[in-house]
Amino acid sequence: MPELDDLRKQVEQQARRMKKAERERPTLLSQTIYIGTIGLLIVLPVVGGAYLGNWLDGLASEYSSRWTVSLILVGVFIGALNVFLFIRE
Repeated sequence: MPELDDLRKQVEQQARRMKKAERERPTLLSQTIYIGTIGLLIVLPVVGGAYLGNWLDGLASEYSSRWTVSLILVGVFIGALNVFLFIRE
């Protein structure tokens, strides 16, 4: 009867794994917080770059939007890098 003992142990182990997976299943609230965090990781560098670029363009004597556009693009790159590192972690 060693085969039955092995089978019973395997079934019990699988049952424990299934119960553990059920307990650790992510909730709607935790998934919402996760998505919100990803959103902030993207938006904050872009908005910060836009404000800093606008301020730098305001220091110029003639009309310019060079800094604003450049720093928005830098913010998009930094935001994408933030999200990549956050998801990889």
